Amino acid sequence: MKLSTLTIAAGLALSGATALAQGVTDPQIAAIVVTANQVDIDAGKVAETRATNADVRQFGRMMVTSHAGVNKQATELVTRLKVTPENNPTSQSLKSGGEMNVAHLQTLTGAEFDKAYVDHEVAYHQQVLDAIDKTLIPGAANSELKALLVKVRPAIAAHLQHAKMLQTSLEGKK
Repeated sequence: MKLSTLTIAAGLALSGATALAQGVTDPQIAAIVVTANQVDIDAGKVAETRATNADVRQFGRMMVTSHAGVNKQATELVTRLKVTPENNPTSQSLKSGGEMNVAHLQTLTGAEFDKAYVDHEVAYHQQVLDAIDKTLIPGAANSELKALLVKVRPAIAAHLQHAKMLQTSLEGKK
């Protein structure tokens, strides 16, 4: 699968997942949050070991650390609230798309890997922001869950901007 096709497919999968997420429950939102973070942790781990550009490698490391922190907060919250994350079509779609992305990234090396990883991070973080804004925050019934989503939103937006900056930097090195 070509990079542009993969990026578009990942974006469409997450867009479709967002549409499926309409009317989600708090347990489903919890599963979506944990899965979305895990997808980025998994891709970041690949970037830590395969990226040739030091900035891309550092970004991957930051994604692992940052998204693991969000998952820790989410897990602590749902444990305290006695909410069991409920697998749903959106979380399943995210997991499947993440696995496909990691499998694709593992076939790439050098600058091709760096570009594919960063392009995916831009598309993925934009879609996650859209899901947070249009579905997850409005759909969260529990005020603490909603507050966590509101709290992590600026970090996701910052990740998107950082990924866009890397994308521009890599394009300048052609």
